[in-house]
Amino acid sequence: MLVKLAILSHMHHPIAEPFEGGTEAHTAMLANALVERGHEVTLFAKEGSVTKAITHQLVPKDFEFIRTATPWVRVQQAGFLAEAVHHSIGVIQASNFDAVINSSLSALPFSFMPSLPMMTILHTPPTLSDVNAVISDPDWIPSHRHEYVTVSTTNAEAWRAFLPRVEVVRNGIHIDQWTPGIEATPGLAVWAARITPEKGLHLAIDAVRAAGLDFEFAGPRSHADYFQSEIVPRLGPRVRYRGHLAHRDLRSFFASGAVFVASPLWAEPFGLTVVEALASGTPVAALPNGAMRELIGPLAGAVATQTSVVALADAIRAALECDSGEVRRSAMRFSFETMIGRYEEILARVAATPMSRSGRWCAPIHKANVGTKPVGTARQSGVDAAQEGAR
Repeated sequence: MLVKLAILSHMHHPIAEPFEGGTEAHTAMLANALVERGHEVTLFAKEGSVTKAITHQLVPKDFEFIRTATPWVRVQQAGFLAEAVHHSIGVIQASNFDAVINSSLSALPFSFMPSLPMMTILHTPPTLSDVNAVISDPDWIPSHRHEYVTVSTTNAEAWRAFLPRVEVVRNGIHIDQWTPGIEATPGLAVWAARITPEKGLHLAIDAVRAAGLDFEFAGPRSHADYFQSEIVPRLGPRVRYRGHLAHRDLRSFFASGAVFVASPLWAEPFGLTVVEALASGTPVAALPNGAMRELIGPLAGAVATQTSVVALADAIRAALECDSGEVRRSAMRFSFETMIGRYEEILARVAATPMSRSGRWCAPIHKANVGTKPVGTARQSGVDAAQEGAR
């Protein structure tokens, strides 16, 4: 039986409310659930992270990856984060963990932890340049003690071009937590995500206007220039920003909408807010990118025929016709208990896999001091500046 688990998170943002995005929310829910199920869990994360797990905090809370900084500053920032991952791996290797959950988005665990039983959760499409450089190298040999999972069939198909095996474990939510029992506001569309260009908020605003509805949106302003240039000019009496909401506030926010709008302009791997809106009984209208068609059934909303304002406006009108009871029932496919059970099965499997002398072994990694200037690790950060918006 598994007892001692390590979770290696990415360290751009704390794993704490209000969550920066779906990856942070997923990591927190996973850590808490595993503790509740009797496991001893250590979370390696940024300072300020708050879960039920033991927390090994490595990156100062005031550290911010500035995506609009100069290339040299971005290299320094990436190197600093790489040193934090280096240090985490060193601590993990020196400890007696039964298995490791890798949610770091870093390339380092793919090469420097071959002897440790590890489950990597692939939260993004295969667009992380540092990770791709490692797993595309002809000399790279996947460890037989590593398993790879991702959150949708769409994302799994993309990763299978790089990795030998990728299982699908769809994200789950606590369905009962998304029943605030309030009536939807007629004529109101809602939206929630990180406010970055690839999330398509500008297009969502234009589509909601074209559909003749009021619009409220929430989320962290993760890209200040985008918010100022594309979103502020679109604000007005019928378009309101509700701020960065905690989960307890999102429950009533989602339920207040007559329709939830999802507008990804990239290959969205899943979309926790989509499922949370469905569980609230709020139908979803979405652009046809990433896993949207996997999440939104014909009785739960509508997926646009193409990525355009007109097509999304048509999907919004269609979604308004959905029955809220049917919408909520569609969310039952995304059970949190099912997700955790699958993860436990995979972790037990990797922990039971014996070590083999035939696999590739890498030299032990040093324990870097993350408080000093990083040296020689910037290329191995696993999350380059272009991918800060991919969460």
